[in-house]
Amino acid sequence: MHLDPLAIVTAFGLIFLAELPDKTMFASLAMGTRMRPLYVWFGTSTAFLVHVAIAVGAGGLIGLLPDWIVKLVSALLFAFGAFMLLRGGGGDGDEETETKTVTGFWPVYSTAFMAVFISEWGDLTQITTANLAASNGTWSTAIGSAAALMSVSALALLAGRFIATRVPLKTVQRIGGLCMLGLAIWSVTEIFVG
Repeated sequence: MHLDPLAIVTAFGLIFLAELPDKTMFASLAMGTRMRPLYVWFGTSTAFLVHVAIAVGAGGLIGLLPDWIVKLVSALLFAFGAFMLLRGGGGDGDEETETKTVTGFWPVYSTAFMAVFISEWGDLTQITTANLAASNGTWSTAIGSAAALMSVSALALLAGRFIATRVPLKTVQRIGGLCMLGLAIWSVTEIFVG
C-alpha cells in the first residue's frame, strides 16, 4: 500500500469544496438541530465510508484502462464536475426535514446513515472520488475523500449556521468549479505532454 500525500491533499481539497454546498451538508445541519450531533455524525460518516469504498472500487477498474484513456475520462469527468459547480445547482437549501425529534443512538444513527446513503448515489463527490482513484491511487484517494466528507459533516453539525449566514455558498461552488476546470485542462495536457 503506497500513500501519496499530494494525492491525499488533492482528494481532500476537491471533495471538501464540492461537498460544502451539497444537500448532505444541509441535511446534516438539519438533523443536528433535532438529533444528537455526535450520533448524526457517526451515521453520516459510515454512509460516506461506504460510498467512498464503492467509488474507489469503480476508480480502480477505470485504472486498468490504457493511460491516455484514463486521462481523457478524467478530463471529461472533471469538466462535468466544473460545469455542475459553476452552473450553480441551487435548491439544495430547501431540504425537507422531519419535525419529529429522534432520540437514542440506533434510531439517530440509522436515520442519518440512510439519509446520506440514499442521497449520495451518483453524486458529484462520488464521481470525483472514482475519477481521482483512477488517476491518483485508491488508498490515497480513499483517505482524502473520506476525511473530506466526514469533515464537512462535522463542520455542518458544529458550525453550519455560521457558514450559512456569512460565507456565500455560490463562492464555494465557484472555487470548487474553477479547481475542477483546472484539473480537466491539466488532464488533457497530460495526454499530449506525458
